[in-house]
Amino acid sequence: MITAKNYIDGNFEETREFTNIVSPLDGEVIGNVPQSGEAEIESAVTAAEAAFPSWSDLAPAARGAYLQKAASLIEQHAEQLALIAMKEMGKPLAEMKGEVMRGVNILRYYAVEGWHANGDVIPASDAKTFQYTTKVPVGPVALITPWNFPVAIPLWKIAPALIYGNTIVWKAAEQSSLSGYELMKLLAEAGFPKGVINYVSGRGSKLGPLLVEAAAIQAVSFTGSDVVGRDVAVRATKRGIKFQTEMGGKNALIVADDADLDLTVDVTISGAMRSAGQKCTATSRVIVDATVYEEFKQKLVDKVQALRVGQPHDPATYVGPVSSHRQRDSIMDFIQKGTAEGATVLIGGRAPDDETLSKGAYVLPTIFDGVHRTMTIAQEEIFGPVIALLKADDFNDAIDILNDSRYGLSASIFTKSLQKAFEFVKRAEVGMVRVNAETAGVELHAPFGGMKGSSSHTREQGRAAMEFYTHTKTVSITT
Repeated sequence: MITAKNYIDGNFEETREFTNIVSPLDGEVIGNVPQSGEAEIESAVTAAEAAFPSWSDLAPAARGAYLQKAASLIEQHAEQLALIAMKEMGKPLAEMKGEVMRGVNILRYYAVEGWHANGDVIPASDAKTFQYTTKVPVGPVALITPWNFPVAIPLWKIAPALIYGNTIVWKAAEQSSLSGYELMKLLAEAGFPKGVINYVSGRGSKLGPLLVEAAAIQAVSFTGSDVVGRDVAVRATKRGIKFQTEMGGKNALIVADDADLDLTVDVTISGAMRSAGQKCTATSRVIVDATVYEEFKQKLVDKVQALRVGQPHDPATYVGPVSSHRQRDSIMDFIQKGTAEGATVLIGGRAPDDETLSKGAYVLPTIFDGVHRTMTIAQEEIFGPVIALLKADDFNDAIDILNDSRYGLSASIFTKSLQKAFEFVKRAEVGMVRVNAETAGVELHAPFGGMKGSSSHTREQGRAAMEFYTHTKTVSITT
């Protein structure tokens, strides 16, 4: 049993109110997390504000040394951190270990950023004038992170925020606050000066508005649902501060008439079913050319039927539980809507029969046939191991179906035609486009973000993160 604490101004603090964390593996209570309020937010923001001048005055390379130390500590404790996160949100252990190592590499990537140029020399019309740009940190920032990547997503916000000179108040999703606490302990051990990183736990509906509206907070980076993301954007806009919102997707994979079907099936399954479909870039819609639809469908069903659903610590498990019993119920509601609206469940659509899994939050991998683009399961983000198959008349029809969504995060096409590939890249209304690769994931140094309702108009990861976590100063010196 883990009793988590907040971390404010260099100290782990006791809290009077707690919420139990129930494991999706078996429904057992595995720990409790603080229910913070206005007082904790005020203390955390005050600490971040006080720490900002000295932290931002450090040389970027000196800030990077702290990130390097944090990376080493997390790598040393990767197994322990992965086990806690696995028990808390159900991701298969091998995947969770991979996520932890991604976080380690993110820290190391940004540690080196401290040695890179952060501006440009600009020619001036006056020969005696030297003109250039430089980047300066925005100030204390609020980071609001989701439960589905409890290590990687916090670190891909924390690392750039810190290397560019900002201080932080981090609120993890309540559902992954045990993982957040364990990660925070390792960050604290890395020796960051007090107040540079502050961690608070509690209900997002209560703490989110308090954070965004705190006077000292100068920017907020949020990953979560579109409803909450839009609220964050409205509140931040009223205050005139920077905001960054990543709000999910309804990601589609197009199977062209010339696709390698065996390869496409394997990649479709990986994109849709790993992490039980709980990735914002997971494959949710599969749009198949009519000429290969039946053959692809049969190959897909046969392979999905063979997937191992089981406990996440079992190396043979491909699909573990979803993150919570509440999330399982939400997915089952979507499945019921799919059948009610006329789609057909080809496989799955229910909990597994295995008695040993009966107390956990399990959903069998599910494939829908006969899906029309207007159906709920073709429009709404399900966030579970569910594929909606849609039949396209031809390539142009497939593109039209793909773009018929309020989301625009990630999309992929499988084809042997360069012409189709480049046309797809041009016309797909998404922020991340893949050819002959799954929709899920992105390399840690590549810009991450979407179009339309998936994201606000900035990008995370890589050097693109600098634009959000800094302001640009244009400098002109005449001698």
